[in-house]
Amino acid sequence: MAGNLADQSGSLVESHKGYDMRIVIFYFLIAALLLVLTGGLAYQQFIKADVHQERERMQSHRRILVPGPRGNIYDREGRLLVGNRPRFAVVLYLDELRREFRDEYIRIRKNYRESGDRDLPTAAQMELLARNSVVQRYLDQVNDVLRRDERVNAAELRRHFMRERLIPYTLIDDLTPEDYARLIESLPVRSPLQVYTSSTRHYPYGSAAAHTLGYTGIDPDFEAQDFPGEDLTTFKMKGAVGRSGIERQYDAALQGEPGGTIFRVDPSGYKINPPLERRLPVQGGNLTLSLDIDLQLAAEQAMLKTGMAGAAVALDVATGEVLALASKPDYDLNAFAPRLSHAQAAAINEAGAWYHRAIQGIYPPGSSFKILTAIAGLRSGAIEPDSTVECTGTFRVGNRTFVCNNHRDRGEINLVQAIEKSCNTFFYKFGLDIGPELIAQEARRFHLDQPTGIELPHESRHMLVPDPDWKQRRRNERWFPGDTANFAIGQGDLIVTPLQMAAFMASVARGQTVTNPTLLHDPARAPQRSDAIGLTAPAYAALLHGMEQVVSPTGTARILTSPFMQIPGLTIGGKTGTAQKRAEGGKNINFAWFICFAPVERPEIALAIMIEGDTPGEETAGGLYAGPVAQAILKQWWEKKQAATRPASFRTPE
Repeated sequence: MAGNLADQSGSLVESHKGYDMRIVIFYFLIAALLLVLTGGLAYQQFIKADVHQERERMQSHRRILVPGPRGNIYDREGRLLVGNRPRFAVVLYLDELRREFRDEYIRIRKNYRESGDRDLPTAAQMELLARNSVVQRYLDQVNDVLRRDERVNAAELRRHFMRERLIPYTLIDDLTPEDYARLIESLPVRSPLQVYTSSTRHYPYGSAAAHTLGYTGIDPDFEAQDFPGEDLTTFKMKGAVGRSGIERQYDAALQGEPGGTIFRVDPSGYKINPPLERRLPVQGGNLTLSLDIDLQLAAEQAMLKTGMAGAAVALDVATGEVLALASKPDYDLNAFAPRLSHAQAAAINEAGAWYHRAIQGIYPPGSSFKILTAIAGLRSGAIEPDSTVECTGTFRVGNRTFVCNNHRDRGEINLVQAIEKSCNTFFYKFGLDIGPELIAQEARRFHLDQPTGIELPHESRHMLVPDPDWKQRRRNERWFPGDTANFAIGQGDLIVTPLQMAAFMASVARGQTVTNPTLLHDPARAPQRSDAIGLTAPAYAALLHGMEQVVSPTGTARILTSPFMQIPGLTIGGKTGTAQKRAEGGKNINFAWFICFAPVERPEIALAIMIEGDTPGEETAGGLYAGPVAQAILKQWWEKKQAATRPASFRTPE
């Protein structure tokens, strides 16, 4: 028995000293898991710390961008054509209303529960009601001051709260100065309700040069260069972008440099002050245009008196700088700031006022083109300075009879008289002698077949100088002598823009072939140079003499020599024209032209005026309708020139 006890005791001792492999494996598993966990934590803490910090930054940081004011635009004498005016709006800082939103939500929920209504709104619906109620209370404070009855737009408020909470919510936009003054006196300094000041475009001269200066539109997607936080959730105050004219052409130069602020936000999305980073916006660059606002206004006021649509262009002969570029009808540019209403847009559309007729309108030049036909004839030898034609009032081409519009003087007509009296017969006859190919070649030498390249968007590219090859290629038709007769007097398929004709006139005045118009002013700009006109001295003198005689008591622009239109001391060389196009019903609508330069002895300014006849069948004579517009521009230009050269002691005090 003692032996048995000894055996049992030995077995017990042996069993306590043994190892259970399952427990050992379990220990190893626990150790391995702890090691993996520790390694994972170390990896996340040390290796991926930057990644987590970046995620935390993106979740808790927000960026707000504010556009910089656009640069100013001045005329050649430094007068402001486009600037910025303060724009005042009543705004509400929603991030300062967290407590009020919460309290209002609790009140609304309590009222619903106490009402016993089983059909309770959801929590989200009650939150919307709470926000609308709080915002309306603040809006009512504004209504009391301004004596208005504005209501909160619930859908707009909800969208703003969900997407742009950190940006002030606009209650009333574009306040009048009087409303602004009343609110500044009435609103508490520390109220979440404030008057927010931004800038919007301002056009001191209203509709003057509207198509040329252009307008801006809202730009919701501008960027801030070299400002950190491009990867952050970004909110942007509304900016402006050029949509037409100079505003569009030089948008990059005029754009201001945006400013920005980076905030930390709490889990609910409300900002935590102070900001982490801030940069103030900077105004954009300024532009000085070649326009002279005095000449621009003179052109537009004279065009208004005609009561018809049209265009007027004035160029500096030497440099090609544009002194005036007008198109009627037009629109008040201030209507676009801050935004154009649907009613205003409809009115502009109905009036046909979007169209920049000076650079987009393409018209047959009529008899103003006879100057080019004369140059082509003189260069080719078909016309001599002393060439003559017997004018009987009609001219037979094949089996067609063409009528001369020189109703007053018949008989033998020379080159000077043909230009002076716009004798069709002279140009019918010599146009046939010159031939359409040479006339077209000469027109292309003056670049009447291509855009001028002026610094404006949407200049027409549809101008056309036809010839027999073009007609065969485009219409699969022969060119007839009657086509040449029409071509020689600026009719038929020939179409050009008013700007092209002004450039043509400047080139003729310089005795050259190409003028490149520009809208940018440079006081040190050198005179333009191009190929010589290619006329002998006698031929060029005859051409200029004929143009000077146009503005004489016997010329087609004799209205400019009348006592109430004459400009004492200024000699003008020009050419009138009346062109037609076929309208509905088979009647013609006429276009009145007057192209000119002055002074004849030393040309400095060149003009092209085109007035659209608004009545089918009406004779819209170039001298009668377009001449007075040119006179208004030239009179203003001449008076300024005389005042600038007059000794200081003789100047009229301002």
